[in-house]
Amino acid sequence: MRFSTATKHCGILCAFSLLAFAQADEPTSKPKPLFRDFMGVNGHTVSFKPDLYSPVCRLVRDYHPMEWDTGPDSDYKLDFPFARNRVNWDQVYGSWQRAGFTTDACIMFETISPDKWKDVRHDSNRYGKLFAQNFGPSSNLALVESIEIGNEPGKYSDDAYRELFESMAKGIREGDPKLQIATCNVNVGKSGDYHKSIDCVSGLESLYDVLNVHTYAMLEQWPTWKRSYPEDPDLPAFTHDVDELIRWRDENAADKLVWITEFGWDSSTKSPAAEGDFAKWQGNSDLEQAQWLVRSFFLFASRDIDRAYIYFFNDEDSPQLHGSSGLTRSFKPKPSYYAVSHLFQTLGDYRYSKVVHQSTDAGGVRVCEFSHESNPNDVVWVAWLPSGSQRQSEVQIPSRGWKLRSAELMPIDMSNDNAVNVSQENGQLRMQVSESPTYCFMRRE
Repeated sequence: MRFSTATKHCGILCAFSLLAFAQADEPTSKPKPLFRDFMGVNGHTVSFKPDLYSPVCRLVRDYHPMEWDTGPDSDYKLDFPFARNRVNWDQVYGSWQRAGFTTDACIMFETISPDKWKDVRHDSNRYGKLFAQNFGPSSNLALVESIEIGNEPGKYSDDAYRELFESMAKGIREGDPKLQIATCNVNVGKSGDYHKSIDCVSGLESLYDVLNVHTYAMLEQWPTWKRSYPEDPDLPAFTHDVDELIRWRDENAADKLVWITEFGWDSSTKSPAAEGDFAKWQGNSDLEQAQWLVRSFFLFASRDIDRAYIYFFNDEDSPQLHGSSGLTRSFKPKPSYYAVSHLFQTLGDYRYSKVVHQSTDAGGVRVCEFSHESNPNDVVWVAWLPSGSQRQSEVQIPSRGWKLRSAELMPIDMSNDNAVNVSQENGQLRMQVSESPTYCFMRRE
C-alpha cells in the first residue's frame, strides 16, 4: 500500500534499558488517556467489518479516498453522503458508529496529482467545508470526530502541501469548528517520500489540533525490510521520531495532541516470491506480532501521546512489506487479535501510571503500573521481558504494599488458557516472566 517511514536517524539510539519510560514519571499537566481512549486500528472503507473488530478497540482510522468523492475532477459538485462512485458514507461510517467506534477520516488526496487540481485553493477549501458540514460532530449525521489532511503526501512539494493544508483546514473550520483537524504524517527535520516536515504547518497552529506521526520498528530497509522488537536498543528510529515530535510540540505548540496513526509488524505464513522487490523480505512470526503490538502500546502510553493506531485490520497473508500486518488473516483472527483484544478489555478502564520495577541489565524484566480511572486502590502491574528471543526468567519483585488478587498471561488464541503462576510471600511477588506480558491484578493492603 505504501512504504515505511521510520528509516532516518541511525546515529541516535534509544537507551531503552533505563530510559524508555523516563518521560512517564515526569510531572504532567494532564492525566494519561484511559486505554479505551488510546487504542485504535486502521481500517479501510467498505472492507472494514466493525462487529469483528469491536473487541479490539473503539477508535478506527479510515483511509478515505478523496477521489472516490470527486472522481478526477477536483471541482466536482459533491453529493454527500454519497461519494461520486456511489458509496454511501452514511452507511459505512454509520455502521462503524453503531458498533461503538469513533471515526478518524484520513483524507487521501495523494492520488490526485498536484497539477490535476482545477483550483487547489478553492476546491480543497470547498471539499473540507462540505465534508465537515455533512459528517462532523455538529452535523445531523455526526459520524466523524476527526479528519487528517493527507496520509503520506511525499510526492507533493512542501509548498504545495502547505497551500492545500491551509485551504482545506480553513474550510473544515468554517464547516464545523468541532471537527478535530490532524496533519499528515509529519517529522521534525526535512520532508521525505512518506512524510512532510513539521515546518510545512509551522505558523498554522490555529488550523490544526493534532500532530500525526507514523513509526515502524525497521532495522533494515530494502531488500530485507527487517523489523525488530519495540524495545530493541539497536533500533534507529522507532521512538526517536515520536520523541522529537513531542519535544517540538512542547516548545512550539503546547496545546496540540500527538497521535501515532500507524505502527505494526508483518506476519505471514508464506515465503516470499523468488524474484522481485520482496524476494529477500523478512517477516515476523504471529507470536512476535502479538507480543510486540501489545508491548508497543506500553511504550507509547509512557509518553505524552493521546492515541496509537495499529496498522492494519486485515491481510491476505501476502509475504511482503505491509502485506501481512493485519490483526486478522482473511478475516480470521490471528494471535495478535486475541492479544490486543485482551489488552483493550483488561486495561480499558485504566491509564498508565509509572514504572514499578526496571532491571538494570539490558533485556531484564520491566514492570509498569496502570491505575483504575476511579478506584485508586485498584491497579494492574504488567511484567515482561523486553527482548526478541522468546526468553523466560524467574523473577522476584517487591510488592510495595500491594496485595496480589490474580494474574493472567497475554492470550494468543480463544482458549482462555492464559493461567500463569504468580505467588506473593514476604513482600515479594515471584513469577515466571516471558516476552508475553503477565498481568497482575493488585489491591492496596
